[in-house]
Amino acid sequence: MHTLATIFWLSTKELRSFLRDWVLLGLVIYSFSLAIIAQAQGNAQELHNASIGIVDEDHSELSRRIARAFLPPYFMPPQPVAPHDIDHLMNTGRFTFIVDIPPHFERDVLAGRKPALQVAVDATAMMQAGIGAGYAEQIIRAEIAGFVARRPDAGPLPVGLAIRIAFNPNVTTAWFTSIMGIINNVTMLAIILAGAAVVREREHGTMDHLLAMPVTPFEIVMSKVLANGLVITVAVGLSLELVVRRLLGVPVTGSAPLFMAGVVLYLFFATSVGIFLATIARTMPQLGLLFILVAVPLNMLSGSNTPLESMPALLRTLMQVSPSTHFVSIAQAILYRGAGLDVVWPQFLAVAVMGVVFLGSGLLRFRSVALVKG
Repeated sequence: MHTLATIFWLSTKELRSFLRDWVLLGLVIYSFSLAIIAQAQGNAQELHNASIGIVDEDHSELSRRIARAFLPPYFMPPQPVAPHDIDHLMNTGRFTFIVDIPPHFERDVLAGRKPALQVAVDATAMMQAGIGAGYAEQIIRAEIAGFVARRPDAGPLPVGLAIRIAFNPNVTTAWFTSIMGIINNVTMLAIILAGAAVVREREHGTMDHLLAMPVTPFEIVMSKVLANGLVITVAVGLSLELVVRRLLGVPVTGSAPLFMAGVVLYLFFATSVGIFLATIARTMPQLGLLFILVAVPLNMLSGSNTPLESMPALLRTLMQVSPSTHFVSIAQAILYRGAGLDVVWPQFLAVAVMGVVFLGSGLLRFRSVALVKG
């Protein structure tokens, strides 16, 4: 009971110190609000309002059908373009796409001559160009197939393709990036806050005071883990409900309490990493450099940005020992697919075991540094 009481009072000290640090407080608020909104809405990976021009040199029913098929929200209303203006409009960036329908196109299609139709793409708008080129091809092929299928001698299509998209029917980027933004910020802020708490004590000279008091290194470490973990847990819960669900309108199908339990479990690992780095760094700039070396690879290789299946086999195997990989798997399974504990318990167990290992390593490192100072 004495140990628990000591941890409680040291944790309240940590919370008061955090609330007086306006920089860290502002960083937490920004990271789980404006940063999530900017990441969700400013990094769209789907086609939206792409500018397109139509060069109709055929003036046939088929060419008009193709022009009418490019509809919002993927494309802006097509604008007529003269053939001699194509190069100028592409060079000035006026259009991302220009479809050039040659003369006698409908006649050649009906005669089976396989005429060529040109789609000019401005690839400086890389995301729009890459996705939009495929969309334009599908739209044009569908319109030609539908036009030809009206002929009496046209037979049925040999294959009927039915596509069912689960968990994100409209393939909306914000549904993915908003949740993954929260996941990445949990790792970032847990390391920063826990590490800054230790470095701040050293820079202010209060670490020596703590070590001279009748408190153990375990109590000091746990107070910093619990206090900073509580701050991030509250921030995650508010961000998930107010920013993701209400402001961005992203549906969360799974159990939020189960996800928050995963957050709490993962924070034991992330805050322990911050404390471990703080025992190596002597100043805040040094902690920042160590943070870049550790946190950036954890976020980039965890599966939140690129699927693990797309990584090299060796790297994919190495990342299985990282709790961040299993935490991303937990978040995606619960919040996207509505999975329960019966599905994600192996990932929970992996995060718990690795969290205990890293917490023990951070505690041993902190104790050894404290003994040297003593």
